[in-house]
Amino acid sequence: MIVDLPSTTTAAVNHALIDMRERGGAVAVGRVLNLVIVTDDSAQVEQSIEAANEASKEHPCRVLVVARGPKRAGTRLDAQIRVGGDAGASEVFVLRLYGALADHGDSVVIPLLLPDSPVVAWWPGAAPANPAHDHIGQLAQRRITDAAAASHPIKALEHRRTSYADGDTDLAWSRLTPWRALLAAALDLPPYEAVEAATVTGAADNPSADLLAGWLRSRLHVPVRLRPSPPGGGILSAILERPSGPVELVRPAGKVGTLRQPGQPESRVPLRRRPVRECLAEELRRLESDEIYHAALQAVTEVEGRRASAVKSARSSEHRSGS
Repeated sequence: MIVDLPSTTTAAVNHALIDMRERGGAVAVGRVLNLVIVTDDSAQVEQSIEAANEASKEHPCRVLVVARGPKRAGTRLDAQIRVGGDAGASEVFVLRLYGALADHGDSVVIPLLLPDSPVVAWWPGAAPANPAHDHIGQLAQRRITDAAAASHPIKALEHRRTSYADGDTDLAWSRLTPWRALLAAALDLPPYEAVEAATVTGAADNPSADLLAGWLRSRLHVPVRLRPSPPGGGILSAILERPSGPVELVRPAGKVGTLRQPGQPESRVPLRRRPVRECLAEELRRLESDEIYHAALQAVTEVEGRRASAVKSARSSEHRSGS
């Protein structure tokens, strides 16, 4: 069921939800959290809701979409409520903010939050430079960004590093879970030798490649090199050097990987690129700080190769745009 409420108020939205339940005979399902989605791109609204609805099957929640419209328009709130089959296992509020209200999404969100339930904020596109200091970010225990969706992904990842606060995470990190699991499992097999060095090859504009290199550096404490491949792709390979021979995880086509290591048969493993809904569901499983992500993010600066030149290039670009 979908109900539109043009030029409305948060009080009217709450009353409309109660009325929908009474008229439809819907029974409120227990919600475990509030998911606040913030976007300036109207085209992202439906995509984000679809991902949230899929994630809600694992994490029933109240979804509040803050869609910020033109600031030059007259100040108003247009709302839409979705329940039942149109909202997965969640309740969805689409809140379109115009005029001066566009800069005060928190004042609209607060009256609609489920009481005594954690708040997670998600920016599916462009995110604030410092999510923890954003008005909506300050309401959240967990803040999810996506550096890969930014216009300058590597620059966005650098912002995530310098502005990190407990509770921050990024979908570029969630996309690495299969890679990290396979590499960690490979080191649990004989020969049980220490890794001496590592190399990650990935697209020059892929922040997940940087984070994988940072993770290896932070966990193994060995030299790690990052080799760029043409932009627009994903991670191609991760190689761990050991005395008896390398552990190689290679994914040339973006779907199936090949794992090779001395003394073990070569194996083909599923390694497709994860959709947003899977990454979002994974991040909603934990509400505490992710110390492993933090360590990987900070260790990116210790990786040899593209990181130093990428940051220098981003800073030079900022300087040119400001001059």
